Amino acid sequence: MAPPQRATWLRSNRRLARSIGRPIQRFLAIEAAGGLLLIAAAIVALVWANSPWSASYVDLWHTDLTFELGGHVISEDLQHWVNDGLMTLFFFVIGLEIKHEVTHGQLASPRAAAVPIAGALGGMLVPAALYAAINLGGDGGSGWGIPMATDVAFAVGVLALLGDRVPSELKVLLLGLAIVDDIGAILVIALFYTASVELGWLAAGLAILVAMVLLNRSHVRYMPLYVLLGTVVWFTFYESGVHATLAGVALGLLAPARPFLTDVDADRIAGELSADQAVTAAEVRDISFRIRESVPTTERLVDVLHPWTSYLIVPLFALANAGIVLSGDGIRAALESSVTLGVVVGLVVGKLVGVAAAIALVLRFGLGRLPDGVRWRHVVGMAAIAGIGFTVSIFVGGLAFDDPALADEATLGVLIASLVAAFGGAAILRTAD
Repeated sequence: MAPPQRATWLRSNRRLARSIGRPIQRFLAIEAAGGLLLIAAAIVALVWANSPWSASYVDLWHTDLTFELGGHVISEDLQHWVNDGLMTLFFFVIGLEIKHEVTHGQLASPRAAAVPIAGALGGMLVPAALYAAINLGGDGGSGWGIPMATDVAFAVGVLALLGDRVPSELKVLLLGLAIVDDIGAILVIALFYTASVELGWLAAGLAILVAMVLLNRSHVRYMPLYVLLGTVVWFTFYESGVHATLAGVALGLLAPARPFLTDVDADRIAGELSADQAVTAAEVRDISFRIRESVPTTERLVDVLHPWTSYLIVPLFALANAGIVLSGDGIRAALESSVTLGVVVGLVVGKLVGVAAAIALVLRFGLGRLPDGVRWRHVVGMAAIAGIGFTVSIFVGGLAFDDPALADEATLGVLIASLVAAFGGAAILRTAD
């Protein structure tokens, strides 16, 4: 009889495995599958927009949808409802992940955080500088924020396709880098891509956020109340002129990252249930409450919402925004455009140089160390893959340019750069063994 096999660390009952290891593993698995779906949605958008049925693509995403409540009316086309409405949930999940990483994950300790923070900063500053240099004084100067972003779903999807050639620790490092990158993108959107602010509406939204914090500290756990207040916060941000998706980030950052009940023993509860021959509804309700409240709110919300954002919302965003017309004249104009060139150089060259150089400096001065199993060639491959900007880059491009032609040139640049970065990074990682 074969001896029983010991459980791996991830499958063990250790606190770190339960609170960090398994949640990150689930997150990365969903990101990988979502990244493949994202690519498929972008391809569908491109084919649809350049097919004989291209008019239906334009008509669909420019269909107006209006909501009226009292004297307030919100009227946007379907594309803007995806970008300003549904994408709020995407940024909400980003806020939750930032909170989790700062509290429990790679960003919780300075030494562990040094490598992803440095890589992210280098990967934002160098691409922005290259883009700005190429577009200095031109019409596309405001798009410097476009090549700063890394699309974690697309990037993790590429790593997933490489299988065992890539150490799992590299995926976690990429996740940490992307989280810091998201923080930078959020700050850029808030500080540089907000045209004007209605302070009254913004103050109202901030006051509701403060009220939500006070309710949480008063141990109010009624989730529908928080959903209602969160919706009102979104509306106040929308009316204030601050991009409405930032409401999602703020709400995610305010979610509790520590369990409300810390002394719950799931094994003991299971034993109680198995020994009890007559379980009452009240006992089930009490046990369900104790088990649920032993898991941090951030982790529970990510578990529920992350599949929706990765499998539905982000692919919908790609479907609504990646459908640019690829006519011969349009492609020639884009390839001759400093906007397209700036985006491609920023993402392909700037990310590779910025991420790798910044991490090299951190390692050189002993401020941080690479995870076990990750070698320098892995870092270079990851830096190249970080040039996959896609979702957030296209999102920032829509904010940076009012001129649809410039926005299309930026989107084409993002598509080209993301493909080059994906294949280039994969080629480097395939030779890492």
